Amino acid sequence: MAELARALAALRVAGEELVPDAITTALGCEPSRSWAKGEAWISHGVTRTRRFGLWSLDAEETTPADVDAQVATIRGRLTSDEAVWRDLGARYTVDLFCGWFMERGNEGVTLEPETMLALGRRGIPLDVDLYGGDESADG
Repeated sequence: MAELARALAALRVAGEELVPDAITTALGCEPSRSWAKGEAWISHGVTRTRRFGLWSLDAEETTPADVDAQVATIRGRLTSDEAVWRDLGARYTVDLFCGWFMERGNEGVTLEPETMLALGRRGIPLDVDLYGGDESADG
């Protein structure tokens, strides 16, 4: 199996009552982007209102994919206090979003046990979007 061509990763915390500054304080790190429910934003010239709050921390894109390194980078910037993670998980939706991009069929990725354990201890599910490559390429 060929290695996965490219990967994006972001830790996301979302919820209707989310206050971004409170998440920043709890996790000990500034987000890549954040907003509170009800904030206005402009998209394609139209003013819209945020339907929920979000706090998100991005890892750098890796080419080829190195999800273990992305998780380690994100994890290294945030608290390791499992009580904080339990509290966040009880109050909000928390996940590690990954965009996995293939250049052709039959590419794959392996996550190391340390990565899976770190996510599991914090109650963080892995949310993966797969983007296919050229299906006509030999696999």
